[in-house]
Amino acid sequence: MTLDRTSPPAWQPTRLLRVIESYDTSVGTTKIKTDQTFAYIKALGNRQGPHVLASELVASTLARWFGLTVPDFALLPLTHDACFDLPRGNRTEAGPAFVSRHTEGRTWGGSEAELKALENSSDLTRMIVFDTWVRNCDRHPPDLSVRKPNYANVYLADAGRSGRSRLVALDHTHCFDCGRDLTEHLAEITKVKDEATYGLFPAFRPFLDMGQLVWCKAMLRSLSPEIVSAIVGRIPTEWQVEARAKTALERQVLDRAAFLADKIEQGWVPSTGASDSQAGG
Repeated sequence: MTLDRTSPPAWQPTRLLRVIESYDTSVGTTKIKTDQTFAYIKALGNRQGPHVLASELVASTLARWFGLTVPDFALLPLTHDACFDLPRGNRTEAGPAFVSRHTEGRTWGGSEAELKALENSSDLTRMIVFDTWVRNCDRHPPDLSVRKPNYANVYLADAGRSGRSRLVALDHTHCFDCGRDLTEHLAEITKVKDEATYGLFPAFRPFLDMGQLVWCKAMLRSLSPEIVSAIVGRIPTEWQVEARAKTALERQVLDRAAFLADKIEQGWVPSTGASDSQAGG
């Protein structure tokens, strides 16, 4: 497996031209006009801190490597004169910001009918495996008493054919440790061997594809330290992730990939509850 699929997309805006609208999210996601296209920016100065930007960059790159459809993304140097106010009294700060390209489409409304119209419905299985791998608590968390499902993070992009759409993976700020600062604790065994299933909306169940689980297992097995190191190495120094935390992040990504691949080989099928259902394991 080469690094090609983890390389930054060719799309690379260099300037913020206009702020369109800021949303009252934990990171103050803001729609902007760049020198290339409309986009969404997550910048320094957001109320959750710089580490969520690192989670977004690393997890979005991993999602792209894992074969999911991800909007083009890039790092945009936000200058002092381009900084702007965010909701709840925060203000962006100069430095590298995460930007993702605007894609025409809509948020999933929660129905199975919409999922049946996907041209890539097999990616529903892939997304569940991915969210479980990176412990993404901000799509469908494993414990609904702690955090509610976020339907806004299931995006259906226009597919160019009447009545059809394409599942897109976006918004990965809460991967690895649910939006907390990235520390050396990321490599702890309780995180690496977290048995919970992430990303499993009830409406996804009829679309679970055993063939896709086998494909996911092969992909997880193919992940190399070199790939992960290259991805984590792109975190800008301005985002203040310490070397020990980067090492621990690499370990979680690699060790959890192996852990989940083993579970799939043992018959794991995504399910909710205290224990995962097993078949043939």
